[in-house]
Amino acid sequence: MENNQTQTRSNTSTIWQIVGRLVTAAIVLAITAFFTPGFHISNIWALAAAAIVLTIIDYLITRFTGLHASAFGKGFVGFVLAAVVLYVTQYFVAGYTISWIAAIVGALVYGVVDYFLPGEQS
Repeated sequence: MENNQTQTRSNTSTIWQIVGRLVTAAIVLAITAFFTPGFHISNIWALAAAAIVLTIIDYLITRFTGLHASAFGKGFVGFVLAAVVLYVTQYFVAGYTISWIAAIVGALVYGVVDYFLPGEQS
């Protein structure tokens, strides 16, 4: 009985962690798009889809390479990876456009904003 309750709480906690990460990613992405010239997200649905795609791509990269696409505090590789992830996302999300230059600037802005927002720092 106790084990089932613990497992249920753990599953609920995991779901809220995922939702929290997606909401945080969407907020960071919206702020980044606002402050980065050449980076445009057309509507809230494109923002939500982009946050999901970014989270999935980051998860897959972390899962298979051990590298985390974070521009701030992860060195040059994290910065380049963040720029590539921001750029590649436009091929999966309608209403999300970004140039290479904007992806580079956006990776820097994304990293700084992500650093200052509360949440899991990895």
